[in-house]
Amino acid sequence: MAQPIHEVSIPVGMLSIVGMKGCEGLCEKVDNYLTDWRSSRHGEFLSDADFNGYCRDSYLLKTKCPRFGSGEAKGTLLESARGHDIYIVCDVFNYGVTYDMYGMKVPMSPDDHFQDLKRIIAAIGGKARRITVIMPMLYEGRQHKRSTRESLDCALCLQELVNMGVENIITFDAHDARVQNAIPLKGFENVQPTYQFVKALVNNVSDLKIDRDNLMVISPDEGGMARCMYYSSVLGVDLGMFYKRRDYSVIVNGRNPIISHEFLGSDVKGKDLIVCDDMISSGESVLDIAEKLKAKGAKRIFICTTFGLFCNGLEKFDEAYACGAITKVFTTNLVYRSPELLQREWYQEVDISKYIAYLIDTLNHDQSISDLLDPVHRINNLLEKHGLKK
Repeated sequence: MAQPIHEVSIPVGMLSIVGMKGCEGLCEKVDNYLTDWRSSRHGEFLSDADFNGYCRDSYLLKTKCPRFGSGEAKGTLLESARGHDIYIVCDVFNYGVTYDMYGMKVPMSPDDHFQDLKRIIAAIGGKARRITVIMPMLYEGRQHKRSTRESLDCALCLQELVNMGVENIITFDAHDARVQNAIPLKGFENVQPTYQFVKALVNNVSDLKIDRDNLMVISPDEGGMARCMYYSSVLGVDLGMFYKRRDYSVIVNGRNPIISHEFLGSDVKGKDLIVCDDMISSGESVLDIAEKLKAKGAKRIFICTTFGLFCNGLEKFDEAYACGAITKVFTTNLVYRSPELLQREWYQEVDISKYIAYLIDTLNHDQSISDLLDPVHRINNLLEKHGLKK
C-alpha cells in the first residue's frame, strides 16, 4: 500500500504525537514513517502558513510524568502544544514500566497509566487544536456492561476523557465496541488489524494453503464470531466455533469458571486452523481449545490474538508447543511484550506501527479513514500477490 497523498487538503493543525510511558518504541516507528512520507511531499504549498511545521525531523512532543517519593505524580509538557493536532498513544497494560514509591519498585497498573494520560491532557490545558487518544487496548474494556451491582468503568473512562477535551478515541479490537454509546457525540473508532494478521501469516508460514480443503477459521467463543466471520469470508474458508459452559454459581478471580468447551463446525481433520480472539489473558481457554482441536485431528494450529497479556506466564504455552498442540502464536506490538516472550520460538510479533501512521496522517488532514478500516481489497491483493487466491 503506497503512502497516502494529502497535498490538496489543509491539516487540522500542526501534527504532534505523545508517546506515554511504555509506548516510546511504537511511537518512534510511527514517527519514522510520518517523517519519511512528509519529507517526500514537495510543492509550493509547504511554504503556506496553513502548512507551518508540516515537514519536521520528528513529530514527537516531549512530555514527562515525574513522581514524588510518595507515588504522587504530575504531567509536564516540555514544549508548546498551542494549536497542535495531538495524538496521544497510551498502553495502559504495560506492566514493564515501574516507578519508585517509599523506596520500592512498583510496576505501573492500568489505573496508573490512565492517571498519567489524564495528567498530560490536563497539562495541555485546552491549548491544542484537537486531541485524539489512541488507546490500543481499551482501559477497563472488559468491564463494559453491568450484570449486577457493579461499576461501569469503561463508560466512565470514556466520559472522563471527552469531558477533558478529547475529541476522538481510537482503539483496536474492542471487547465490546457498543461501549461507545457512552459518548455518542464524540468520535470513537474500533480498528480491526485483520490485514496485518493475514500478512503476518502469509509471510511467516511458507506452505500455508488458503482454501476450504486445507484451512479453517475457529472462534473460541460466541463473542468472537463477528471477527471470525470476517476472516473466513475474506479468506474464503469454513468457520467453526466453540461455546463455553460456565459455572455461574461460583466466581473465581472475578469471573465464572469455564466447565468445558463444546465445538460446533465441520470436520477439522488434516486442516490448518486459525484461532482468532481479541486477547490472551491467562491462556487457559485457547490452550484447552487447541488441545481439543488436536484430538479431532487438526494439522497445525495458529493462534491470532490482538493483545497478548500472558498474565499467568509462558510455561503452559511452552508445554503446548513442545507437545505439538500449537504451532505459532501471533500477537501485535500494541501492548507490552516481555523480553522472555519475544525470545520464544512459538511467538511471532505483528507490527501495527505503519497502520497507526496511516491513521494519524489521514486524520491530521481531516480525511475519511473508511478505506483504512475496511481492508478487504488489500487482503485480496496480498493473496493474489502470493498466489494464494483462486
